[in-house]
Amino acid sequence: MADAGAVTAATPVVAALVGLLIGSFLNVVIHRVPRGESVVRPASRCPGCGHAVRSRDNVPVVSWLLLRGRCRDCAAPISVRYPLVEFGTGLLFGAVAWLVGPSWALPAYLYLAAIAVALTMIDLDVQRLPDAIVKPSYVVAAVLLAAASAATGDWGAMLRAGIGCAALLALYAPLWLFGGMGRGDVKLAGVLGLYLGWWSWEALVVGGFAAFVLGGAVGVALMLLGRARRRTKVPFGPSMLAGALLALFAAAPVASWYLGVVGLAPPA
Repeated sequence: MADAGAVTAATPVVAALVGLLIGSFLNVVIHRVPRGESVVRPASRCPGCGHAVRSRDNVPVVSWLLLRGRCRDCAAPISVRYPLVEFGTGLLFGAVAWLVGPSWALPAYLYLAAIAVALTMIDLDVQRLPDAIVKPSYVVAAVLLAAASAATGDWGAMLRAGIGCAALLALYAPLWLFGGMGRGDVKLAGVLGLYLGWWSWEALVVGGFAAFVLGGAVGVALMLLGRARRRTKVPFGPSMLAGALLALFAAAPVASWYLGVVGLAPPA
């Protein structure tokens, strides 16, 4: 039997390598889903010359470096965003695997990491969170999280997930009704509520709050840089996703710090 410590140590490495491959697929998702195109067919092609991308030229990050960022057939430039998405997905998968460990919950949170990358890039590109990704995520998240609860017997986590989903939907729906939020943001809120609630009450509160802090900070920064005005619409999905991921990693210390500040923390 493999040593438990070795398995735990290897999990982030394996997850990072898988993340590189997933990142390559996410590049296809990011490009095609907003256009309503299939992510399966046709095979990836160079937009310049139309040649299909060879298998040897489709190795995450490495192929871009070997090709020096250009198509093998026509030398058209290949955006640096492609290897960055692949590398970033690999890093995120590794970090999530380090946090969650080799547990039944890992597939659920790796799925969250994958959609976080795809939805962030799509929202930045077209200011939209496609239903083709968000709606199925309710089912995928519920099934994977329920499987984790069933395997561990922790059905309280699943109850928290349901409460978290309802709570964030209830928070975001009025904001949408009064024009302060996009409908896609509301739909995404429910998905994030599932994940944050399953993780912990602290993650749910910190993740919900962090989205608005990060969104506000981004808006102020863009105005200071002259990239936006008060009425400029800034995609909020990336802030929601970043806030949720941040909460998974830091909710407990943030909650403890806040309770200490307001004098509610228990004595050491």
